[in-house]
Amino acid sequence: MAEASEIVLHDRNRSLRQELQVEIRRLLSGLLEDRERLGVAADLILKVVHVDTRPRPTGKQHVLGRKLVAGIVRQCDPAVYCNVLDQWLEMRGVGADLRGHRRDLRPRRPRPEHGAFLQVEIDQLVGRRYDRIARNVHEEDRDEQVKLYLDALAQTYDPHSEYLSKADFKNFNIQMGLSLVGIGAMLRTEDGYAKIESLVTGGPAQVDGRLKVGDRITAVSQGQTEFVDVRDMRLDKVVEMIRGKKGTKVRLLAIPANASDPSQRKSVDLVRDEIKLKDQEARADIIIKKDENGNPVKLGWLTLPSFYADMDRHSKSTTRDVLALLKRLKKENIAGLIVDLRRNGGGSLEEAISLTGLFLKSGPIVQTKGSNGNIVISSDPDPGIAYGGPMIVLTSRQSASASEIFAAALQDYGRAVIVGDKNTFGKGTVQTILPIGRFTSLLGSRSDDDGELKLTIQKFYRVAGGSTQLHGVASDIMLPTLTDLPEFGEGALKNALPYDEVPKARFTKWSDGHPLFVEELKRRSIERVQHDPEFHYVMEDMERLRHKLDDNRITLNEDVRRKEIQDDKLRKDVRSKERLARHEEEPNIYRLTLDTVDKPNLQLIMYPGKLAEAKAKAGVTKVSPEAAPDDDTDTIGGADDTKEPAIDPERDEALNILADFVDLSRGPKTASTNVKKSVEQRP
Repeated sequence: MAEASEIVLHDRNRSLRQELQVEIRRLLSGLLEDRERLGVAADLILKVVHVDTRPRPTGKQHVLGRKLVAGIVRQCDPAVYCNVLDQWLEMRGVGADLRGHRRDLRPRRPRPEHGAFLQVEIDQLVGRRYDRIARNVHEEDRDEQVKLYLDALAQTYDPHSEYLSKADFKNFNIQMGLSLVGIGAMLRTEDGYAKIESLVTGGPAQVDGRLKVGDRITAVSQGQTEFVDVRDMRLDKVVEMIRGKKGTKVRLLAIPANASDPSQRKSVDLVRDEIKLKDQEARADIIIKKDENGNPVKLGWLTLPSFYADMDRHSKSTTRDVLALLKRLKKENIAGLIVDLRRNGGGSLEEAISLTGLFLKSGPIVQTKGSNGNIVISSDPDPGIAYGGPMIVLTSRQSASASEIFAAALQDYGRAVIVGDKNTFGKGTVQTILPIGRFTSLLGSRSDDDGELKLTIQKFYRVAGGSTQLHGVASDIMLPTLTDLPEFGEGALKNALPYDEVPKARFTKWSDGHPLFVEELKRRSIERVQHDPEFHYVMEDMERLRHKLDDNRITLNEDVRRKEIQDDKLRKDVRSKERLARHEEEPNIYRLTLDTVDKPNLQLIMYPGKLAEAKAKAGVTKVSPEAAPDDDTDTIGGADDTKEPAIDPERDEALNILADFVDLSRGPKTASTNVKKSVEQRP
């Protein structure tokens, strides 16, 4: 939003103009709802053009007055602005002979044509964004400047050491414990506003019902105190104002998502409560699909977003949650299991070790080495096995740290087949959290506001002796994906530690009595991928993406850009029609969460398949909101965070590989009608 001082008014009365600017600033500071002040500002506008004022405006005059003030502040289209001013002057009883004075309020530029005005709008939008960035920099306080310095200093040692301010450490604990105190709204920045992206089911905002997805928050108040304008405020500061202690009240002033008048506001008061981030918990799917012989096979799919753990209360554990899901999957007699780590950036080292132990009898899981050179071997703490059937670990370049410990150990033991990108991220270091107060106390002062230091203290190594540092975990079976880029990984970060090795630990391979059939599975997968139209699309997209990255430029020519957008739209439309024409049969998927793990009947969800079919079936079954995104899909919004199904050929092929794995593990067999009947039963 432009400053009032930037508005050029053709008027000799400088004091009136300055008074108008002051009044507009007051309006922008949160007094826009005050009709009396709005009337004062509108009358000042008329004084500037030497028109006598009339009684205070009400009703429609009030709305027009708002539009008039907004028009001046935002330097809107002169034609629209002057039309509003004409209506205002007419309603204020001003004759047509005086309405000509409105020309003196126009910005000093000729009236542009439609295309030129569009360019002016774009210039103003970009200008406001630059102004907002500059304002954020200038508004940084001393603590934020210290954080930037300490962060930069820590990362000169390695890319994963960093300084955590008090707010950063709070967010770190939220991510690890999957719990916070707030109103349960996911926010994002959009043109200076904090916009509601989604609402957490069961949270105060969702239960209250007045806040909706798409609403834009303009002001925040603590209890019954005055509202604080949060427009153009950094999102982290807005979030910090909305969060607070459990049981306390917060008031929000928001522009409704469906508001036709941008000046419309609604006030919502909510009581903060503890929010469980259930969408980031481990979850599972029971998938019933047909194998190559047409026989139904029941497979398990375990999605693990992170290796979370509540460090303080120990009330949350990845291993404990996964164990509960595995018990239900085993009860449903799944023939094989896929653990999806494609978007898992890591987490707790202890959770990675204990979770790996759920799939192994006993033995070492990971080796660590500190600055003193001592090697420590961490072993499976539980000799029991939660699941011992055929298993695949699905990874990507985004799988890092604890994910790599898990995948590397199962690969070294020959316990699972690793499928996905060429290799994982390549983060082979361990960090710990050190309170800064432990050291500042030596200087005579200590405070909880000093923050924490996340410091790299060790490197971890596979039981086979190699490190995942820089190299990551290589896949046994590679699949084409858009995430498999060398620009994404540890090697692309500054000051990354080097690769090295330690002696191999003593362990007994699982595969000595349980073959993995890697070569045969790879041969079958390559043949399918070569004939799969979806992977042809992926490889076309990879080639186009590679060209863009190598070219490293974006056109500023409007005609060229419009042609690129049109080509993208045409390509998506063609693919959607081709998918619909293939008439491929989709498997049934039943969703299993920690809330439904003990329920007898599970919810049937729509498989993330053809976009056209998904649109046709909208409302019949629930679309999986966790489906991997794809360029061919868009988010459908409204009341919840449900999305249209995504096209995920990597998931499809991983299921095909697992079905082959199950088939090869069983060996020669005779089909049974009774088995088929039991497999097809709904969970």
